[in-house]
Amino acid sequence: MANTFHLAIPAGDLGETKRFYCDILGCEEGNQEEGRWVDINFWGNELTLHQSEERLTQVRHDVDMGNVSVPHFGAHLPEEDFQKLKQRIQESNFDYLDEPYRRFVGTEFEQETFFITDPNGNVLEMKTMVNPARLFA
Repeated sequence: MANTFHLAIPAGDLGETKRFYCDILGCEEGNQEEGRWVDINFWGNELTLHQSEERLTQVRHDVDMGNVSVPHFGAHLPEEDFQKLKQRIQESNFDYLDEPYRRFVGTEFEQETFFITDPNGNVLEMKTMVNPARLFA
């Protein structure tokens, strides 16, 4: 479990948000306290969803391809897993916040990315890198 990231977020309706992460995104649930919180295996990272009343608000920040919602979190996926995730989202008739697009085309940082929101308004950016070894090199 070396280098595993942990993030805890407000989930709103815990059951609804857990179904989003498990049924639509394909994540697995783990340890939990019924009605209070549940751990989600978020591509090898621990995402803890907390039952909550509050809903996050977003702002948009300008970047090279327009503007993006902040705060957001997500995962870097291998190309095959990324394409399978896009297919699951499309088959579920779930709406993208920002449609899939390619950034930094033709460079060592080329990537495909998209943004979605969970049922409580938490924003996720999912991406695949053409050259993942260059991320921090």
